Amino acid sequence: MSLHRLQGKVALVTGAGRSGGLGEAIAQRLAAEGAAVVVTDLAAADAHLPADRIGSTQGIDEVVAAIRAAGGQAAGCTLDVRDATQAAGAVAFAVREFGALDILVNNAGVGYLMQPLIDMPRDRWETVLGVNLTGAFLCSQAAARQMILQGRGGRIINIASVAAKSGSLHLAAYAASKHGLIGLTRSAALELGPYGITVNAVCPNHVTTQLGAVQSAYRAAQRGQSVDDYLAEMRGRIPLGRVGLAVDTAKACAFLCSAEANYITGESMNVSGGQEVH
Repeated sequence: MSLHRLQGKVALVTGAGRSGGLGEAIAQRLAAEGAAVVVTDLAAADAHLPADRIGSTQGIDEVVAAIRAAGGQAAGCTLDVRDATQAAGAVAFAVREFGALDILVNNAGVGYLMQPLIDMPRDRWETVLGVNLTGAFLCSQAAARQMILQGRGGRIINIASVAAKSGSLHLAAYAASKHGLIGLTRSAALELGPYGITVNAVCPNHVTTQLGAVQSAYRAAQRGQSVDDYLAEMRGRIPLGRVGLAVDTAKACAFLCSAEANYITGESMNVSGGQEVH
């Protein structure tokens, strides 16, 4: 990567301690463009967030090590985005490690709790909304306070989804949380603009991560198809002819964090190969 658009910046990426995930790709891209990156993830399982669905302390360490091995700067810490004290603590960690915080990427999310609306228990609903929406709010609040204190502006990027713009079967909680994330993005952009802080969302379509594979398997079973047949059908609905890659989303984030996007705020950028056009 020859671009160094983020030299001297400090970024915090949530949900980034999992190999092959969006968060890992985003953290790596920001670091490749010159940012010092704080890699965070939950790393503590609970009833609806099992160990095989979340990042681990080992995963955080591995992402950090890979960034450093590539010549970048990185440090890691655990973070439950649903906890305001932990959100503030992660921001403070970034400041202790690297002296400031310029970029927040709210990537932590739950997209695998798929269930018909009439069958979904409230605790599952609240888990999805808690991570995907309340977590983004709490981290944005903590990061914005630090950015305002610094007085040099900043960037907040919310990882939404094409499900932020269209409904999706058996994903009512997920779609509701991502629709809400667009509202949070737009409102925060209005409030934080006077401080030079831009707030934007990135809306990927299906991305080929490990969690994406869980969704694919569910959808294929729902339709009575093999996973390969389901993915082939999906590709047929995408004008550019393929599903998304984690790096596609990472590139969009890097652009929105750069000076090239100084006059862009309150937007929800589709990264969907043309699948979503509004």
